[in-house]
Amino acid sequence: MTTATHNSVLIEVVLLNEGRKALLIKQLTLVCLGIAVLIVSAKIKIPMFPVPMTMGTFAVLSIGAAYGPRLGLTTVIGYMLIGALGFDVFAGSSAEKFGITYMMGSTGGYLVGYVLATLGLGWAARQGWDRSILKMAGTMVAGNIIIYVPGLLWLAVLYGWDQPIFAWGLTPFLFGDLIKLSLAALLLPSLWSFVTKVGRLK
Repeated sequence: MTTATHNSVLIEVVLLNEGRKALLIKQLTLVCLGIAVLIVSAKIKIPMFPVPMTMGTFAVLSIGAAYGPRLGLTTVIGYMLIGALGFDVFAGSSAEKFGITYMMGSTGGYLVGYVLATLGLGWAARQGWDRSILKMAGTMVAGNIIIYVPGLLWLAVLYGWDQPIFAWGLTPFLFGDLIKLSLAALLLPSLWSFVTKVGRLK
């Protein structure tokens, strides 16, 4: 394993720097794995007041940081395409509510936020911000804001600007988001520390 460079994201150091011959296969495998993680994470519901906590945003932000902007975006777009085809892959989708109809509903803005946040986290990882707990925490907060802004705007467009949009689409999720962001802020720098240590041993 080579020493991590400043502009490498985590997955490149772990898997993609060991020769370019099988690069495409590795990338395709990572995209499929990332999509699977997004699907499973969206369906995990942890009991919490006032609403259950799902792990979708945790997966999106973590994949964005670990994969980088290009591979992360490919993964999230692949996830969206599978959902658009009618598969039950989103947190609130079901056999009765799925596909484009579901994506254009109240969740639509948040899905747009997923794409934007993936790019933002990937860019931040390129700057090395995922190697510091403090910087990673700030980056995760920024990523969460990026998800919420289009989500709340779309709710306002659908239901009216005079409706309690924040009470519907923001405040019930803040405590769960704090937990998820804390986990993600600890996870990425810890993985970097481990990878760097292993690299020095080789």
